Amino acid sequence: MRSIRRTPDRDIVLVCLAVGATAVSYGAISVASGLPFWFPVVMGTLVLAGSSEFLFVGIVGAGGSPVAAVLAGLLVNSRHLPYGLALPDVLGGGWRRWLGVHIMNDESVVFALTRKDPARSYWECGIGVLLCWPLGALLGAALGSAVSDPNDFGLDAMFPAVILALILPQLRDAKARRPALLGAVIALVCVPLLPVGLPLLASLGALAVVPFLDRTTVEQGQA
Repeated sequence: MRSIRRTPDRDIVLVCLAVGATAVSYGAISVASGLPFWFPVVMGTLVLAGSSEFLFVGIVGAGGSPVAAVLAGLLVNSRHLPYGLALPDVLGGGWRRWLGVHIMNDESVVFALTRKDPARSYWECGIGVLLCWPLGALLGAALGSAVSDPNDFGLDAMFPAVILALILPQLRDAKARRPALLGAVIALVCVPLLPVGLPLLASLGALAVVPFLDRTTVEQGQA
């Protein structure tokens, strides 16, 4: 892991700071929903999955069953399955693989797939989020209801804005652009129909058309 001791990528630092800022609202919302002070910090450290944690707090805060909240969170986090399949070489082996799986998130995966040094970028971002997310949740819990709704400050827009900025260069490639646009359409259609987090999961269905698009492109080239 010697490579991660070098100066971190500036984009990774900014993403981790954005994660920490969003975690402040998560901690505040958790406390405002009646959960104990320590809950968002423990969840932020052991679960380390922002969307599923927000979903859990929202369901429990609205009077829903904790079991249903856990199942919904697991469903949202099932998107990590294709992530893991895409990054076996980055995760390494032994204890590093276990730690690498724990710090797997949308941001670290995006950096791993878009940077020249995937392993370094993955670990830098993953460990940065591991530090910033629980610390932000602790600060938010301490502030209590001072940041009761991320929409009031636009904190909820940080994640999609950051991810969009990271993937825009990759969209110059038509092979990546077509499934990405299809996934965006699927997510938008599902937003009014599905609970928070599930439209993102549904958008992964766009990956199913990638082999078809590749075959069509080859056939057109041969014609």
